[in-house]
Amino acid sequence: MACTVLLALAGYLAVRLQTSGPGSPRCVVRAAGQDGDRYELEPQQAVNAATIAAVGSARRLPERAVTIALATAMQESALRNIRYGDRDSLGLFQQRPTQGWGTPEQIMDPVYSAGAFYDHLVKVPGYSRLPLTVAAQQVQRSGFPQAYAKHEPDAALLTSALTGRAEASLSCAPGAQEQPGDPVRVREKLRRDFGKDVLAGAADRVGGAGKSGSPGPVVSVPVPADAAAGGPERRGWELAHWAVAHSRELRIAQVSYAGRVWSASNSGNDWRPPAPGFSAADRERAAAAVVITTVQ
Repeated sequence: MACTVLLALAGYLAVRLQTSGPGSPRCVVRAAGQDGDRYELEPQQAVNAATIAAVGSARRLPERAVTIALATAMQESALRNIRYGDRDSLGLFQQRPTQGWGTPEQIMDPVYSAGAFYDHLVKVPGYSRLPLTVAAQQVQRSGFPQAYAKHEPDAALLTSALTGRAEASLSCAPGAQEQPGDPVRVREKLRRDFGKDVLAGAADRVGGAGKSGSPGPVVSVPVPADAAAGGPERRGWELAHWAVAHSRELRIAQVSYAGRVWSASNSGNDWRPPAPGFSAADRERAAAAVVITTVQ
């Protein structure tokens, strides 16, 4: 009997390793510093959060707008694009077709629903100076307006990473990635989230072939030297963290920026620092683009 149990357990663990890879897929946002705050979320939640932030960035909205949007989606749907809710509520923000938010198909599109939320938010006078609960409630008309408040610390930390601030970083462990990625999908998703000009001047290339998980097709995303909203390096980290958040969905194997590298195959899945001897001039050259490598 004991032998049978052990054999069954061994079989279960073997299947888990084959299908799930090392550890469960997850993403973690960390504040800078050894004892900094952290917030953990599932890869699909990270994808939705990154899309909400990117849509706000494309509209050149302040960080506060992104924090309000993320806290709202955390409360309304736990950052999941759900097809159910109170009455006819749908999607990330639980928007209702019967209340003029759009068709069900539109609301289930995270880019559309985030844009619709921001459309209403920017009409609230002085929204960036209001308490988060007040600003969110002016848009949502929720029966439980104070519920948004508990999400504000995590939303602010997530906003810091997704808008490229040095005070926070995002890393993900996407799990097993046995199917190849598609650089065309990466480019399409970048344009949908950030706008059509995000790849202006990009030069895409194809990397070396290899087994699954090795470097494959590469998308190089330019970081303009005159990037607004905090400068070019902050724009670079905004794009880099977006790519890491999408690593499971888009089958991204590696992201590099300014000499730092995130790799899906790295056991820790954290950003590795520049190699020894990486100079200031090297960093300047590496900060000119975010390099996204898909699984091949």
